[in-house]
Amino acid sequence: MEQSPKKSLSLGVIFLTIFIDLVGFSVIFPLFPSMLDYYLELDGQHGILAWILEQLARVTDGSDRFTPVLFGGILGSLYAALQFVFAPIWGSLSDRIGRRSVLLMTTAGTFLSYFVWLFAGNFALLIVARLLGGAMAGNLSVATAAVADVTTKENRSKGMGMVGAAFGLGFVVGPAIGGVCAMFNPLDWNPGLATAGINPFSTVALVACALSLVNILWVRSRFVESLPPEKRGEGTQSRNPLKRIFQPQSRAVLRTNIAYLIFIFAFSGMEFTLSFLGVQRFGYSPVDITLMMVFIGFILILVQGGIVRRLAPKIGEKATALGGLTLVAIGLALLSQAETQGALYVGLAFMAFGSGLSIPTLTSLVSLYAKPEEQGAALGVFRSIGSLGRAVGPITASLIFWWYGSDMLYLIGAAIVAASVVLCLRLPKPAKS
Repeated sequence: MEQSPKKSLSLGVIFLTIFIDLVGFSVIFPLFPSMLDYYLELDGQHGILAWILEQLARVTDGSDRFTPVLFGGILGSLYAALQFVFAPIWGSLSDRIGRRSVLLMTTAGTFLSYFVWLFAGNFALLIVARLLGGAMAGNLSVATAAVADVTTKENRSKGMGMVGAAFGLGFVVGPAIGGVCAMFNPLDWNPGLATAGINPFSTVALVACALSLVNILWVRSRFVESLPPEKRGEGTQSRNPLKRIFQPQSRAVLRTNIAYLIFIFAFSGMEFTLSFLGVQRFGYSPVDITLMMVFIGFILILVQGGIVRRLAPKIGEKATALGGLTLVAIGLALLSQAETQGALYVGLAFMAFGSGLSIPTLTSLVSLYAKPEEQGAALGVFRSIGSLGRAVGPITASLIFWWYGSDMLYLIGAAIVAASVVLCLRLPKPAKS
């Protein structure tokens, strides 16, 4: 009875921590096209950006139509690649020294990354900011492990559904804030600020800094350590992310991780190219694309914040994950053939609903299969795998999109997700006692 208020408070703190983190991360999404234009004019003839453009020209035979999608994909991949490397490190470290200390370190590092972005007057500094931000974003695995600490095996999916709802809400609010703040260019008021590295996106970076500072103060004042010293492990596992993916705690964890990697590789690629699909088939404007993303985000909030929390305890995490993955595969197949906006939104609904069911329950399965003293490490590997998929999925999907067309891309994506369904069929039923 004494632990109940602590658990309730910790879950609320974790929710807000993840939400603020995702808002700060996703504010950059609407800015990719305008950032490309700005840094092309500023650094397009020299330095890192000029080298990247030269490599893109070789891959795409010099076609300019590839540049925007691959530019955004590269910035996204840098972030995800660093997550892939650091998520297991932060997760394992939190198993040894506790969740609170690691969350404070990583939220402080996230603040520093946005501070660098605030003064990113050249492309090289923008890259530094994204690398630092990606390294610190591994704190999401720590926050997820904290959810596992304060939930029982019976209600684990409810806790992971709350994590998913924070993700969905963050991805809705973040781009909206980024789009609004991007209208306020500090250089319009004082062009001389450019000498200090202030750029057209510094207002967005400043808001992200403020959110990260709130996160630091929030964790420091309200987060109650969820992993007592007597439950901490030795942290002896390898921190090599590739080695840890293929040497997990059990065969069940390995199969779940591989199924998730296959799924997120396909899903992230489809998700990344949705805006291009809207433009190509329906002539969508940025406002239309924003509405499409908000539609997806609200379905994710609905499913992960409510439906999955009630469904998983009744039919089990495995069955819920299988159902979700099947819906995603159906949604992608529908999107491949969508010729009307109504058909487009039906496909989006299937895709969003299915991902809302599958992601939190796959997370729960890893947590349920893992040993209690290795929750941080196991979930760190799981988040790291997601980052690996997100690092290669968008660029791969973008190339297929422009070379073979959207209909072929989404059919391939549906087939890949179907493969993850087959893998999940072989998963054992998790013990909850």
